[in-house]
Amino acid sequence: MASGGVSVASLWTEVNRCGQNGDYTRALKALTKILHENRDDVTALHCKVVCLIQNGSFKEALNVMNTHSKMLGSEVVFEKAYCEYRLNRVDSSLKTIESAPEQTDKLKELYGQVLYRLERYDECKSVYTDLIRNSQDEYEEERKTNLAAVVAAMSQWEKAPTEDLGLPESTYELCYNAACSLIGQGKLTEALNKLQQAEELCRVSLADDSDMTEEDIQSELAVIHSQMAYVMQLQGRTDEALQLYNQVIKLKPSDVGLLAVTANNIITINKDQNVFDSKKKVKLTNAEGVEYKLAKKQLQAIDFNKALLAMYTNQADQCRKLSSSLQAQNPGHPRPVLIQVAQLCREKQHSRAIELLQQFSDQNPESASGIKLTMAQLYLVQGHVTKACDVLRSIEEFKHKPGMVSALVTMYSHEEDIDSAIDVFKQAIEHYQSEQPGSATHLALVREAANFKLKYGRKKEAISDLEQLWKLSKHLPSADTMSFNVDVDELENSHGATYVRKKAAKVVGENPPKEQGHGEVKKKKKKKKGKLPKNYDPKVTPDPERWFPMKERSYYRGKKKGKKKDQIGKGTQGATAGASAELDASKTASSPPTSPRPGSASGSSTAPASGVVPPRQQKPSSSGATRKKAPQKKKKGGKGGW
Repeated sequence: MASGGVSVASLWTEVNRCGQNGDYTRALKALTKILHENRDDVTALHCKVVCLIQNGSFKEALNVMNTHSKMLGSEVVFEKAYCEYRLNRVDSSLKTIESAPEQTDKLKELYGQVLYRLERYDECKSVYTDLIRNSQDEYEEERKTNLAAVVAAMSQWEKAPTEDLGLPESTYELCYNAACSLIGQGKLTEALNKLQQAEELCRVSLADDSDMTEEDIQSELAVIHSQMAYVMQLQGRTDEALQLYNQVIKLKPSDVGLLAVTANNIITINKDQNVFDSKKKVKLTNAEGVEYKLAKKQLQAIDFNKALLAMYTNQADQCRKLSSSLQAQNPGHPRPVLIQVAQLCREKQHSRAIELLQQFSDQNPESASGIKLTMAQLYLVQGHVTKACDVLRSIEEFKHKPGMVSALVTMYSHEEDIDSAIDVFKQAIEHYQSEQPGSATHLALVREAANFKLKYGRKKEAISDLEQLWKLSKHLPSADTMSFNVDVDELENSHGATYVRKKAAKVVGENPPKEQGHGEVKKKKKKKKGKLPKNYDPKVTPDPERWFPMKERSYYRGKKKGKKKDQIGKGTQGATAGASAELDASKTASSPPTSPRPGSASGSSTAPASGVVPPRQQKPSSSGATRKKAPQKKKKGGKGGW
């Protein structure tokens, strides 16, 4: 009998009823009374742990299990592992699961979640595949969604080749995960289409819920929209991406991981511009719990961008502190070193930057390619071209690439070191001669080497290269090997033939007999007779000046206008050319000199030469009507105007 006259049996009835109704707080009160009567009641302790988990009191539940571990034993292995998982003690949860005497289905489900959080995707994939194959219950769709998420993570973070597991795309979660897999494969257009399909499925599924408002639907769609914006950003559509990112930020979704990723992507678009906005957005990446929501590579990218933002905002000490911390966390990663070098270059400390790069290159030869390229760039900035060439030639991975050969030859030519440039060609040709003889790259290098040597007068060496090129080139096969057993007549007469071969022309001297009923095979072309003028007289000799323009013929006297043509000249005031001198009183010897007439040159007393037509004066414009001149083109160096 419990205290207060309430029996233990009635208390258990209360616990059972509250459990069915989901009232776990009231159930806990009844369980506390039961345990007050019998503190070693294993069933009551187990029920208390379950009620605490349902209320989200994971720490308290874990304390109960640890306090009564001897009594509870293996009864609460799942509950203990689940509480550790929810408290982000993922390693402890893994140990608890692996120590269980029996791997039940619910433990396997939790095991898959733990492996996913630890980014052990291969093992996680095997767990979910086994669960889907051997389980038949109402949670099959959730398992398939989790498996699709694992495949997407492998595609995005490990660049693993995807395999078709036959997963459906019936829900927006499955469709979204399929889109993430496509992003990892670089199929951006297909991924964007898949995300649009996921958005439609989400709207349809949420439209049936009358309690869902448009704001709730937008919050649910936020993760899809953020991923769509990411694809647009990768496609170079930054304005559209930025608009979608800002829409997601304004919704203030409860998922801190989503907010952090969205804010980080906005920062990458801003770069060294709009720094004030980036400083506000970076605060969203520091929210509590972000480290448990994102993959390691996502967190790493956010940290890199924080260091870069410190550099762009001229926070040199902060930049050095962040980049040094990143280098300690990722000792073989070149990016923290490159950030430190960029900060040193902003401070004009190029020598110190090169020392830092050389040190990292010596310690990490497996990831030194990008570092050495940066070293070469810094040497070029300082004007040390030969040192830059030496660094580039030390990169085994790139030194025989056509682009690298071209860069080295250009730099050596700039330094007038022709021998070193030819040596670069020689080493590259020898490499392809042994690795890919006769390939397009090999032939192109030999050809360019020959052209280069000819340019600088190395004719004998160029001839050697050209001979090698001729030997390596593929010549056309003989006519016999190119012939095909094709019936040409049948091919020409086949349906769809658009061209019929013409018959051979007659051989001179042959006159084959004509077949009866057939005309000439080759028609003679009729010669067109030239057109003759209507008044053509064959008895009259053609005018020898007929090909000259009329005005240039010797007998041309101008156009006749009226009967008085002979008496009217073309000079000024209607005077004739022949009589102008006689009729002009100013030209006579006895006449005194007078002032010049209108239209004549001032002070000129010389008459125009016979046969030369003086220019006519233009008629004056009527009053009120003016004639505009066409605009002149502006000459280089002169002034424009009308």
